[in-house]
Amino acid sequence: MSTAVRTASARDIGARILDATSRLLARYGYSKTTIDDVAREAGIGKGSVYLHFASKEEIVLSLVDRAVQEVLDELRTIAAEDASAADRMRRMLAVRVLGRILRFRSYSTSLHDLLAALRPALLVQRNQHLRDEAAIFRAVIEDGIRLREFRTLDPDGTASAFLTATNSLLPYYLNPRELGSSAVIDKRIDAVAALLLTGLATGAAAAQRRRARQRSR
Repeated sequence: MSTAVRTASARDIGARILDATSRLLARYGYSKTTIDDVAREAGIGKGSVYLHFASKEEIVLSLVDRAVQEVLDELRTIAAEDASAADRMRRMLAVRVLGRILRFRSYSTSLHDLLAALRPALLVQRNQHLRDEAAIFRAVIEDGIRLREFRTLDPDGTASAFLTATNSLLPYYLNPRELGSSAVIDKRIDAVAALLLTGLATGAAAAQRRRARQRSR
C-alpha cells in the first residue's frame, strides 16, 4: 500500500471517529461518552481509536477544531470576494455566529458539560481560533480603509471589537432556549453589524468631509 493511500485511509478513519463522537455528544453528552462507545459507533476497534487519538479529550478538541476550521474557511472565501468591505464584513459576522450554531446546535444541551470538563484546553484552542478570525477580519477592514469605506486608526483593535461584540451570540454562551431560530439570531447579528459598520463608515465620511474642507481653503 502506498504512503498516499495509507494517509488517505488514516484521514478517513479519523473523520469517522470525529463523526461518531459528534453523534454521541448529541445523544449522551461528554461525560457519558466513552472510548468504547466511540469505537462501537465508528465501527472500528478500540485500538484503532487510540492509534489516531490519545484520549477522549483529544478527540473532542479535534472535533471542535474541525468545526471552527470549516467556519474559518467560509470566512476566508467571503473575505476574498469582489464586494464592498461593508457587505463582506456583515456576511462574515453572520457566518461567524450562524456557522458555529449550525455545527454545535445538535449537542447544545451538553455544551456546558463539555466546557466544564475541557475548559483549560478549550480556552487555549479558542484563543488561537480568535487570532485566526481577527486576521481575516483585519484584512477586510484594511481593504475598507484602502477603498475609503472605513476610517480607523487601529485595524487590529477594530477587528477584535467586532469579534467581542458578537461573542455573546456564540453557542458556547447560550443555552438551547436562548439560541433560538437562525432567523432570530440573524436579526441580532444584523443589529450588531449595523451598529459597528455605521461607526466605521461614519469615521470615513467625516474624514472625507475634512479633506473636502481642506481642499476648499
